[in-house]
Amino acid sequence: MQIAAQPLQDDLNRGDDGTAVERTSLLGLSMEEVEARVTAIGLPKFRARQLWRRIWRHGQTDFGDMTELGKEARHALFQIFHADRPMITNRQTSKDGTIKWLIRCDDGQEAEMVYIPEDDRGTLCISSQIGCTLTCSFCHTGTQRLVRNLTPAEITGQVLLAMDELGDWPAGKADRRLTNIVLMGMGEPLYNYEGVKKALSLIMWGEGLGLSKRRVTLSTSGIVPEIERCGDELGVNLAISLHAVRDELRNELVPINRKYNLKTLIDCVRRYPVLSNARRVTWEYVMIKGVNDSPEDAKALVKLIKGIPSKINLIPFNAWPGTAYECSSKEAIDAFAKIVMKAGYASPVRKPRGQDILAACGQLKSESVRLRKSQMKALEESKENA
Repeated sequence: MQIAAQPLQDDLNRGDDGTAVERTSLLGLSMEEVEARVTAIGLPKFRARQLWRRIWRHGQTDFGDMTELGKEARHALFQIFHADRPMITNRQTSKDGTIKWLIRCDDGQEAEMVYIPEDDRGTLCISSQIGCTLTCSFCHTGTQRLVRNLTPAEITGQVLLAMDELGDWPAGKADRRLTNIVLMGMGEPLYNYEGVKKALSLIMWGEGLGLSKRRVTLSTSGIVPEIERCGDELGVNLAISLHAVRDELRNELVPINRKYNLKTLIDCVRRYPVLSNARRVTWEYVMIKGVNDSPEDAKALVKLIKGIPSKINLIPFNAWPGTAYECSSKEAIDAFAKIVMKAGYASPVRKPRGQDILAACGQLKSESVRLRKSQMKALEESKENA
């Protein structure tokens, strides 16, 4: 007789003594860790693999639906585990199809993630921190203080949540909408290296989501020691948030340059182990009017990266309230791109996506913070007028 899922789930929500139970998220545990915990409560190891497939290959979250495990095993597993996703507190869809989710973690802190559909792929931009510590002067996200690192479960949870929303289960199906992941959301991934490493290992493992390393890109402002570790231990695609070709200017735009200057950064990238003509580093370069968009800057960029398998991603600056910067003109961007392409480098100009919902590069979370503050102000005024 088939067990009804919801009554069982209601039963599982209570411990043996009838009280609520505190459980560990399966989304941040390796297979070995799951096996150790499963066998520690007296269940056979094969139950861990059954559970793992339900979570990672089929996207299930309700233990009541995992009937192949048996009721007693499900009850025991529910006492120590959960597979809950982050809570969605806001979902916005752009006129160009971009989707932005504001998600809330268990402690009430929030982050954002963005899905960008294209003709040949669907890219999910995920966050690695709540807030940011780098204070890049052109980036609105960087004006927000760092709250904390996201845990491995909170990082993988973004991907699984997007797959839920996009209808992408079972994992690896041929017509999946989410094909690529970029760590270009809130935060500096390499300042949360251990959390990012564990999360990406789960996402890329064949028994996890099985996403190829070639479909995962990590963007960093240039944390040199961790770039070397990332290349050796993860082997994902590398993107460098460059934005300037002179130390004095990059010190202003990307302050981490004061610690790891351009020569140190470029030398490190040259040694990145997976680079080849088939797997090039991406240099991200925000085009800012009168700051870094001259023909001389373009020529200096070509000279700086000479000999490194590269493509250059030119990003029109996305303005935000209070910034002193302006986007370069179309003519300046086109002239810059021609110089770079003439030197033999692919130089696509990134088409801004999701601008109408503040989901474009450098804009994440800013609008949601502003909205919450305005809503709080309106609530306080309504109380005063009551």
